[in-house]
Amino acid sequence: MIENAHKHLERAPPEAPRLQIMIDACREVGPALFFSLLIITVSFLPVFTLESQEGRMFTPLAYTKTFSMAGAALLSITLVPVLMFLFIRGKIMPEKKNPINRFLIWIYRPVIAWVMRWKKLTIAAALLALGVSVYPAMQLGTEFMPVLNEGSLLFMPATLPSLSITKSAELLQTQDKILKRFPEVESVFGKAGRAATATDPAPTEMAETVINLKPEAEWRPGMTIDKLIAEMDRAVQIPGVSNAWTMPIKARIDMLTTGVRTPLGIKILGSDLGKIQEIGENIEMALKGIPGTTSVFAERTTGGYFLDFDLKRDQLARYGLTVDDAQNVLMSAVGGEKVTTTVEGRERYPVNVRYLRDYRSDIGALQRVLLSTPSGAQIPLGQVADIQMRSGPGMIRDENGRVSGYVYVDVSGRDIGGYVEDAKKAVTQNVKIPAGYQLVWSGQYEFMQRVRERLRIVIPITLFIVFLLLYLNTGSIVKTFIILLAVPFSAIGAIWLLYLLGYNMSIAVWVGLIALLGVDAETAVFMLLYLDIAYHDAQKKGQMRSWDDLREAIVQGAVKRLRPKIMTVACMLFALLPILWSVGSGADVMKRIAAPLVGGILVSFLMELVVYPPIFAIWKWNFEVKPGLNAHSALPSGEANA
Repeated sequence: MIENAHKHLERAPPEAPRLQIMIDACREVGPALFFSLLIITVSFLPVFTLESQEGRMFTPLAYTKTFSMAGAALLSITLVPVLMFLFIRGKIMPEKKNPINRFLIWIYRPVIAWVMRWKKLTIAAALLALGVSVYPAMQLGTEFMPVLNEGSLLFMPATLPSLSITKSAELLQTQDKILKRFPEVESVFGKAGRAATATDPAPTEMAETVINLKPEAEWRPGMTIDKLIAEMDRAVQIPGVSNAWTMPIKARIDMLTTGVRTPLGIKILGSDLGKIQEIGENIEMALKGIPGTTSVFAERTTGGYFLDFDLKRDQLARYGLTVDDAQNVLMSAVGGEKVTTTVEGRERYPVNVRYLRDYRSDIGALQRVLLSTPSGAQIPLGQVADIQMRSGPGMIRDENGRVSGYVYVDVSGRDIGGYVEDAKKAVTQNVKIPAGYQLVWSGQYEFMQRVRERLRIVIPITLFIVFLLLYLNTGSIVKTFIILLAVPFSAIGAIWLLYLLGYNMSIAVWVGLIALLGVDAETAVFMLLYLDIAYHDAQKKGQMRSWDDLREAIVQGAVKRLRPKIMTVACMLFALLPILWSVGSGADVMKRIAAPLVGGILVSFLMELVVYPPIFAIWKWNFEVKPGLNAHSALPSGEANA
């Protein structure tokens, strides 16, 4: 708007009223400016429809952008014109005296002259560039969310069931010592089994080790989080142990939402635990050879061992004992009973009393545990109970009214979406799923599928609303479609930059692409507006009598308004480029939002400068100028002269 006012003041005679010039300049670009900002606001509609984890992460961004753009749209047609009249004073320096602008025009003028001469070739080259972009688009992987570096890692190894507490502690200490040797590690703390809470039903064969990392500035040169995890994983390869790597906050969110602690999990739903374990073991074998598999571990749903005491009620009655008497002895002598608490400064420790290990280490020793009868006699436990070892489920999961078992898959070096496609093929070919049993692919893949289905509905609706707003602004179907050409043009830059940076398609990338949609419409609206203004100005002056007149008007509209277009795009790029070089927590997500915007804005801007003028020229010549000239030449000579 300010640029347009400068242009009007530059061309106006000195005696012209300044206020009227300002009003005319604002009226010329005000509607386009208002609608372009409104389109940017509406384009973020898909982000508002996100739910759950992705919704909580990106909805604040959407609200911030929406309110700021809505405010900008309102102020652009109310406050800005007033401020322009108050502060734009004195003589306006002509655009041709600006050295930067002269340099840009010097570069652009031969380019616009060439494309206006070779119109069809230019359009064909743009279509070819769009077609070539299919290759990098096919190479982009898919994932739910890029890894958010939390500054710490969570190492979650799992072993087969029935691991003893002693062996579990030994394994944990060994792993902690290995991990602490890495120079990037600040501290290591691990636990095996469950904590003193009912909300942590972890068996002793599952460990959790929190690895706090030093600041990245203190890491070895060239070391990244992925390389560090790979090195650590190779260092802690222990037979019988399946490794899984994640981050503390991410692991808690994943386990709360899906119950799966690894990036990918397969839930086996059925009726028989033995059959579920068999299917899980077959899936484990099928997935081990797939590229990208760091580890795969199927839960042993029936692999637990239990010590069962089957009390003989008739024998208990013979000695005058009750079931409660026998259970109290088992609880205190074998399991241990808290008798007091010792106070050590600010620390409190419970004191448990039970038999020494030699008296409770095997079934024979347990059979000799003594029970006191009411008469004062003591009898061995073996006389009133059958003691034996039995196998059974260590933990029973229930989901949707059916028992279930999980297969945990840790993936690295490739995208989740591509891995799941290969994994599904491997499972279909190598694993037979009986009738009544079902596989559910869960973890991040479950989130990714949910978002994909939602965006598949919402994005077309958003595009229709944008189309409707553009039509209300331009009043022309053709102009609306020309403006929307900026969307595939920008896709060329967005896709190639994502491909070169090695980014996968994720929710963060989709948010960037959604934001790009609104920005594309804004830059395209103004490019078409300036071409339209130049065309109508020439038409009013009677300078639209041939193809050369049309070409000259378009060149003037493109070249003379180069400065505001470059200023608009430069402001966007200067704001976004620092994000691509940012580091630290949250940077990975922000980079994936900024990357499609940077690539898309840059390429879309270049395409608009080069491709829009030929398209506009072909449209105007074939549907307005040429038919008008033909109609004029068909009139009688007197009417034609008149």
